[in-house]
Amino acid sequence: MLSGCSPLPNVFRVLRAIMRSSRRDLTGLIFVLADVSSRACVWCNSCPVEDSSNRREQLFFPDPQLAVAVAECPTFVARALTNHPSSPPGKGSPASGAERHITTTTTTSLTTAPGTVGAVPVYEADEDGMIDITPGNGGLTNPNYSYSSYSANGGRQDGVGAPSSAANSSAPSITTTAGASSNGGASIGGGEGPGGMSSPTHTRFGRDFHHSDHEDTLTVSFSGKMEGISFAGMTDTSDDIPGIGQYEDFHTIDWQRDIARDRMRHRYIVKKRQDSFWDLLKGAHDAWSGWVCVLLVGLFTGCVAGVIDIGASWMTDLKFGICPQAFWLNREQCCWSSNETSFDSGNCSQWYAWSEIFTSSREGFGAYVISYFFYIMWAMLFALLAASLVRMFAPYACGSGIPEIKTILSGFIIRSYLGKWTLIIKSVGIMLSVSAGLSLGKEGPMVHIASCIGNILSYLFPKYGRNEAKKREILSAAAAAGVSVAFGAPIGGVLFSLEEVSYYFPLKTLWRSFFCALIAAFILRSINPFGNEHSVLFYVEYNKPWIFFELVPFIGLGIIGGIIATLFIKANLWWCRFRKYSKLGQYPVTEVLIVTFITAVIAYPNPYTRMNTSELIYLLFSQCGISNQDPLCDYNRNFTDVNSAIEIAAAGPGVYKAVWLLILALAMKLIMTIFTFGMKVPCGLFIPSLALGAITGRIVGIAMEQLAYNYPKIWIFSGECSTGDDCITPGLYAMVGAAAVLGGVTRMTVSLVVIMFELTGGVRYIVPLMAAAMASKWVGDALGRQGIYDAHIALNGYPFLDSKDEFQHTTLAADVMQPKRNETLAVITQDSMTVDDIETLLKETEHNGYPVVVSKENQYLVGFVLRRDLNLALANARRIIDGITGQSLVIFTSAQPVQNLGPSPLKLKKILDMAPITVTDQTPMETVVDMFRKLGLRQTLVTHNGRLLGVITKKDVLRHVKQMDNEDPNTVLFN
Repeated sequence: MLSGCSPLPNVFRVLRAIMRSSRRDLTGLIFVLADVSSRACVWCNSCPVEDSSNRREQLFFPDPQLAVAVAECPTFVARALTNHPSSPPGKGSPASGAERHITTTTTTSLTTAPGTVGAVPVYEADEDGMIDITPGNGGLTNPNYSYSSYSANGGRQDGVGAPSSAANSSAPSITTTAGASSNGGASIGGGEGPGGMSSPTHTRFGRDFHHSDHEDTLTVSFSGKMEGISFAGMTDTSDDIPGIGQYEDFHTIDWQRDIARDRMRHRYIVKKRQDSFWDLLKGAHDAWSGWVCVLLVGLFTGCVAGVIDIGASWMTDLKFGICPQAFWLNREQCCWSSNETSFDSGNCSQWYAWSEIFTSSREGFGAYVISYFFYIMWAMLFALLAASLVRMFAPYACGSGIPEIKTILSGFIIRSYLGKWTLIIKSVGIMLSVSAGLSLGKEGPMVHIASCIGNILSYLFPKYGRNEAKKREILSAAAAAGVSVAFGAPIGGVLFSLEEVSYYFPLKTLWRSFFCALIAAFILRSINPFGNEHSVLFYVEYNKPWIFFELVPFIGLGIIGGIIATLFIKANLWWCRFRKYSKLGQYPVTEVLIVTFITAVIAYPNPYTRMNTSELIYLLFSQCGISNQDPLCDYNRNFTDVNSAIEIAAAGPGVYKAVWLLILALAMKLIMTIFTFGMKVPCGLFIPSLALGAITGRIVGIAMEQLAYNYPKIWIFSGECSTGDDCITPGLYAMVGAAAVLGGVTRMTVSLVVIMFELTGGVRYIVPLMAAAMASKWVGDALGRQGIYDAHIALNGYPFLDSKDEFQHTTLAADVMQPKRNETLAVITQDSMTVDDIETLLKETEHNGYPVVVSKENQYLVGFVLRRDLNLALANARRIIDGITGQSLVIFTSAQPVQNLGPSPLKLKKILDMAPITVTDQTPMETVVDMFRKLGLRQTLVTHNGRLLGVITKKDVLRHVKQMDNEDPNTVLFN
């Protein structure tokens, strides 16, 4: 043992120097315990005295005796006393029994820049990893805020990153938890005066993310360059207790909590990135994992959409006939190998109708009956398969899925709704139900299918799979890809996701959605399921510009579209409500079979309802030309010169017959869609809405064309029609009418217009489309407040707070909070309840979370703890911690309780949310509703003068909104 290194003189010299110092920049007391490698020095087994003078010259401390004491050993121990003026009451007192340790390893000499005043860093690290901060002014502060001294060159507040000191690049600069001092709390090695102090940084949870719960020591490394504080085992709370941070089924996520967790995870990765090449790779993987995820979503969505398009096309044609040479080919593909130069509707010699197989004839009564029978039989078979698959394997695969996707993207959890079985059954089921000839489309379900793919693939990337708020960024991009492949409209898909389904849509999600939609559209174009050079569904080319006066009939179509849409929404809601509350809802497969049978029986006699709805829309959008043989184009024209312009002509008898058939088709489609949408098969609404509007528009277009033919000289046609050319395009009216009805049904505007011109390639007709879409939306909003998706959300009782609605009532938070003023509030105290008390509280109440207060008498708010986290933490503690009994105290604070003879306490501060959103009881509900919408809150706590009064949950807000709107508040669905 070397002389001059007795343990007591060293320790007491440090303490005496601190006690005698009156400087305000000694902001607290230092607890230091040497690490294993240098403990021998602390207990004076070795202490190189000859080196102390060198160290003394290189150190600068306010008190020379303290400098000597610190210099004589690289690692030193100081124990706190409570009577120091800088120490807060109760911290570190012997009565508390708390031993707080810090390990400081000096790797090089410690110097400061000339002219700077060094402040001694003060640490208090307790058993659960929290660092308690003591301000230099002697005032009390919240122990959960960590103040960081900030170096002059812009060092990080949270100890992440390691820039060298601005004043001296070789001087060590350490980010510490130093309190405010009289000179601004300058940090060692740089940053003096007020500029050296940073704003407080803290996490929303009761522990520092950078410190492991399994470690009781903090290692502070001093080197030639600032390394910050290196924490041994930075782990997320969710890794300590399995299941923390996850949610139960039919619960709402806490957006703020999840985003905060992701930020902490990201800070940890950024800090670790400089440690090794492997950590650098992990940081790079984290940075581009979002792009890789949406790339995979786009690839898989494009492939699935191609398979669905090909399968639905083949099965639809199977109702009419078969290709004997290769039964897997549909009618169009079967006829590609034909040498015939022209064939009627694909009926080439290679394609055999069912009547031809059984009677060797396509014409005649017998052939008609056989074709009719096979049409109904195949339709019933496909519908039975679709309904049975949905009922047996994936009940969530029914419907369009867009109302549920909107609800999920707003932060609601519906387990299995985006699972693998739902994906498989929805993909197969939509092919079957479209092929059955039902009045539905596959475009809405494509959004659901793409979202399933996004959800499944997000689990390959824990950054998204384990964080519900981050996962919704992927789901927004997937929804864009779904519309992109449904219509071949990638930009429209992005806008649809932004306008219609997404709740939280940051800029990076916009870029990723764009990329995802692009990849999906590219893959679908490569597969080429439509078998043409265009990747859009209804490509048309109109060679005539529209006349200015035509805006009047276009706006008229918008008004008609709004009226048709309102009739449809109200009738469909009435029928869905009837189905939900009557015995009909107990027999879903029977209902599907009855509706399919009626649809098939009515549809076959009319050629416009017999054909596939997509083919009907394409026919209605088309311009009449030489090759078009449909009765719709039966005009009294004489095509002598192929290259000459098509002249305007009188409508022949075929046109008038076609108009009557279209009117019947409109009525039949409208009625059957009312009964079909909402059945227990996958069914979309885009294509039926487009068909209703296209029929209406084509009829109006034919009327306008005949008006121009009979009265070409009147002023409204501006002389455009006096030349004899065909100046009116009925197909354009069909396109505008389709947009009008779809806009009225869904209340889309911007995305609808973009989808329509991407769908048809008619870019020059944006203005007519915009005029019709706006007119339709105004009429729809005037006649009924909600679009079809919002109406179905309300019908199903999903907890969806629409950000587009306005809250116009004058109630206060005190009117809505639970419990009411004369009732008791279920709370947890921070340090006086036992495990049995908390388990009793959990059994007696069903709340999803509990406020934590100082005591029952003194209900000042400490934080908020979730029911699920509490259950998991208690179960985990009983399983892995010895000595935990029903009488163990549950502690939510940093302070160590007074030791008694009872069982050891259970510290659960790490599951406590230390920064719950609070409002006062006088806050207007308009503000509270805005907070729930824009911050994505799960609950907010109500206080009065700092004391807890009650809680407002999202369910309370939704019930209150419904009460104010004179609706039934008990329809809101939660767990």
